[in-house]
Amino acid sequence: MSVSRIIARTFSTSPAAQQLVKPPIQVFGLEGRYATALYSAASKQKALDTVEKDLISFQGLLKKDAAFVDFIKNPSIKRKDKVEAFKAIGKKANLNPATENLLTLLAENGRLSKINVIINLYKQLMAANRGEVVCEVITAIPLDAELKTKLESTLKRLLQKGQTILLTTKVDPSIIGGMIVSVGDKYVDMSVASKIKMYTDLIQAAA
Repeated sequence: MSVSRIIARTFSTSPAAQQLVKPPIQVFGLEGRYATALYSAASKQKALDTVEKDLISFQGLLKKDAAFVDFIKNPSIKRKDKVEAFKAIGKKANLNPATENLLTLLAENGRLSKINVIINLYKQLMAANRGEVVCEVITAIPLDAELKTKLESTLKRLLQKGQTILLTTKVDPSIIGGMIVSVGDKYVDMSVASKIKMYTDLIQAAA
């Protein structure tokens, strides 16, 4: 049974109810299938925002509770024990059924290590649902406020009417200079490191 069908089983066993709701953007990989299936299940229950809040709270717990993270990662703890633990957490924290089902499903399949990526992908789907476009800019040194404002203004030109930009910046000294920009599913590598590699490859090919 596919990931989407397994998550859908929480709500109904009828074929019509198990039809996947198409998300606003496509996300890829196994984690993407989980995120898409969760989006579909939450959409049918009109609980998209509730599930997002659940996941953000859970993500916050992962950041501050080292013992809980150890519990998730510990391979010596049986999967069924982790499933029961997440069922208890779901009831205690009053999680939406779709959220609880995702967590127990990951525990059953031994894929709890993927939870952070799945949460981030679900947040991307929700951002797209609100007309927000996630943009990530990687630079070798931090951007000052003025340059960041100019960059955001330039990137907005790539958006469609009604869309807004969610800009995040990261610092990676290994790119040496320039920047790497991701806007939605578009990716542009303007880093010095990539140019050096390109020229090095050309020189080696000509030698």
